[in-house]
Amino acid sequence: MAYIKKRDKRDGTASFTVMWRAGGARGGKQESEVFADETAAERFRDLVNGHGQQWPPGWVRGQGFVADQRRKETMFEPFALAFVDRLTGIQGDTREKYRKEIRNNLTPWFGPFSVEDGEGSIIRTMVQDWVNDLKAGNLAPLDPRDRKPRTAYKPKTILDKHGLLSAIMQSAVEAEPPLRASNPCVKTRLPRIDEAEDEEEITFLERDEWSWIYEFLPDDAKDLGETIAETGLRWGEAIALQPRDLRRRNGRPAIRVQRTWKKDESGKSVLGAPKTRKSRRTLVITYSLDRKLRLRAKGLARDALLFTGPEGGKWDPGTFRRLRWVPAIKLAAEKYGLLKQPRIHDIRHSHASWLIAAKVPLPAIQRRLGHESITTTVDTYGHLLDALDDEVMAAVAWAMDPTAPLPGFLAQSGLASATEAFPAVPRQTTGLTEATWKHIGTAQRDDGHQYAGGPVFVVTVGGREVPFAQRQDAQDVADQWNDDHEEEIAAMRSEGQPETEIARCRALNPEKRERWTGGGPVWAQAPARQFVYSALASYGSDGTLSYEPLPVKGRWTWEFEHDGFTTRAAEFRTEFRPGGSTEAHARGVNRSAVSRAFEQARVEALEVCATHPDADLASTRA
Repeated sequence: MAYIKKRDKRDGTASFTVMWRAGGARGGKQESEVFADETAAERFRDLVNGHGQQWPPGWVRGQGFVADQRRKETMFEPFALAFVDRLTGIQGDTREKYRKEIRNNLTPWFGPFSVEDGEGSIIRTMVQDWVNDLKAGNLAPLDPRDRKPRTAYKPKTILDKHGLLSAIMQSAVEAEPPLRASNPCVKTRLPRIDEAEDEEEITFLERDEWSWIYEFLPDDAKDLGETIAETGLRWGEAIALQPRDLRRRNGRPAIRVQRTWKKDESGKSVLGAPKTRKSRRTLVITYSLDRKLRLRAKGLARDALLFTGPEGGKWDPGTFRRLRWVPAIKLAAEKYGLLKQPRIHDIRHSHASWLIAAKVPLPAIQRRLGHESITTTVDTYGHLLDALDDEVMAAVAWAMDPTAPLPGFLAQSGLASATEAFPAVPRQTTGLTEATWKHIGTAQRDDGHQYAGGPVFVVTVGGREVPFAQRQDAQDVADQWNDDHEEEIAAMRSEGQPETEIARCRALNPEKRERWTGGGPVWAQAPARQFVYSALASYGSDGTLSYEPLPVKGRWTWEFEHDGFTTRAAEFRTEFRPGGSTEAHARGVNRSAVSRAFEQARVEALEVCATHPDADLASTRA
């Protein structure tokens, strides 16, 4: 609160100094005004207190209330527009949006006032009155009386508008020299976000609900919808994809997000870089989606659009929603009873919810969605983490009870090394299970699909014959095999290797046979495909290396490749081989886990050499 400090002079008179901290803050700037008359000082003190510890509007220091002293360039609208013009790192349409916001929702309240301290300055009570007017939908002081009613804004919208005003006023505080002592937006009482019961909420689709909508999307919209659902891309990122964005990452199919559709200051749609650094990202995708996107890319220029609207140009979101999205939702409601009314952007939110349900860590979800901060991810999806209560309690039980088993999600992830900082406790291992390697391939699946006899379609891959009950499954496997080995085949040709050797690396198109007479199962549906890392070392009977082990390497493997396929994070075995050598072999889908497993396999291989040099099989572990 402002107070008066009396000072006696040598001539017998006194001066009265009104003193206060700007904005009433303990660390606020010390302000003062001197009076020769105590009554005048008391009146000024009351004005300061009444204006939130600010200089009263219309008062000029040392002069009192005088004629209009405001400068044109520091009046609210010119200053605010100049602030927006100086902003960097924003899109053209964002800059124009801020300008429109200033003219429509700020200037009608603050236009007659200055951002400077002193006469006609914007003060805290004005900001609070403005917020209350926005919430109630009241007309602004400068609105014509016959203007149609204003919109009563929702709490989140008011928060955004207040943030813009606060940034403008803070720039006046930080100007050189400062134009004002404090920001009048500080301590504004804003409406709570949860006050509005009808506040628009995110709609999360269950997987079957998404499949209902997908069923009714027209053919020219299915691939686009599936791409957003599988990747969580923003609309502008998805429709900006080009053939050159189809990539590989660690051997897996992937897409590179490096551009999006945005609008310039004139409102024209243009291709440009994503809005933040972390929005530029590479996402792994399923080989099924990769195949669909590559089929779309065939015959297109590298910088052509993969997804185009009905007239061949950029997909307009309004057109897609009106002609593709809304009709599909209505049909899904009629056939399956879908009750939700999701927006297109809710596919992205649903993608995130599916990842959380599958126990994918939030930092991985943040990177996949391109959020600049993990806070955004937590604020948006944190309420869904209740689904992980069982995993949380398993981790707590393991931490509190040394005899509790390693939490399943940790053991299965291949990240068991995260436990190495903890004291050793009973029953705790590296996470590598005690089980012998087993052949994974089988013609029977959990869903009961089995080969019932009759003609088969045989694909020759890597020199082996693999039979399928359906031609399409056989063709899909052959095409994918050749895609996976494309670089290897190209390298062999550049080295001048004979076609007979190259043919052994390729997959040949399906050959129809009346029946299968070979060994192994006939695949009644497409087998699983997995990127597997492996490492191998061989030791002589004296424990010396037969050759220098190659670094851990990975490749795509199929379920019919019994010697290479696995779905485990890591597994290893040590095996005595004919001739007296001992092999250490590790494989798995997690590279770091395979590296650790390989080291353990090598240790055990040396033990085999030392203690069981003549055993047929010294040890077999997984």
